[in-house]
Amino acid sequence: MKPTLLILAAGMGSRYGGIKQLDQFGPNGETIIDYSLYDAIRAGFGKVVFIIREELRNDFEEVFGPKLQGKIDYDYAIQGFQSYVPEALGQIERAKPWGTGHAMLCAWQQTDTPFAIINADDFYGLEAFELVADFLKNSTDDTEHTLIAYEVKKTLSENGTVSRGVCEVNDSGYLDVVTERTKIFPQEDKIFFEENGDLTELTPETPVSMNFWGFKPSVFPITEALFTEYAHQNYNAPKAEFYIPVVATHLIKSGAGRLKVIPNASEWFGVTYPEDKPTVQAALQKLHEAGKYPDRLW
Repeated sequence: MKPTLLILAAGMGSRYGGIKQLDQFGPNGETIIDYSLYDAIRAGFGKVVFIIREELRNDFEEVFGPKLQGKIDYDYAIQGFQSYVPEALGQIERAKPWGTGHAMLCAWQQTDTPFAIINADDFYGLEAFELVADFLKNSTDDTEHTLIAYEVKKTLSENGTVSRGVCEVNDSGYLDVVTERTKIFPQEDKIFFEENGDLTELTPETPVSMNFWGFKPSVFPITEALFTEYAHQNYNAPKAEFYIPVVATHLIKSGAGRLKVIPNASEWFGVTYPEDKPTVQAALQKLHEAGKYPDRLW
């Protein structure tokens, strides 16, 4: 059974200042999503689900529909403010979506195979897709999931601090803890994160999550129960977000699942700030010139 790829594309792009999911970065106007789709097809995925806001659907269909037709099945999952919110809580007032864990939950109806989930605005590289596809095709334990990890030194921005899920991995190669650090930055050949005004150094090879996860469908009912509880606690907090690492942490602590951490030596790059765009454009151009991608993807 071929795995499914879920793409987190409902974000507002507040720091970027626009819909970066559809911005053009490749030499022929490709979006970053185009490269993820191209690599997912090469790696053997059978379906892609775009998790979006309702108002983006026509744009996504116009941009990606013609490219994917006949190459891979695709569908849309809508992440609405009321999606999976208990009816008893009534109408929710929010300015932005509920977060990545909620987005994953919103794709439940469109997903009936083991699946990977990624950010729309991150470039992950073919190796990462091949590694996660191999795991999802061959792991037969419904409670075993995975995280594709990157070295923190390969995930930084020259234009500001970044948020990363810093991973602690046990001797068996499974995730013990993933901790969201919201202010990671390089300084004088070292890497630090800041918390409450204090600086803590990270080794350059520290594994971090770039939101490239692989799950079995058994994660959906668990996620629904967690989000229901979260919504009750945060229904009047319009900026509260329910993240995938919350689900991962619950799986580990409750014994309901475990996550195999798969190291990945690929270069990662993504777009957090407008100033990141030229760097990403240059990196993609270099990959085309090196023959990693054809002159035209589609």
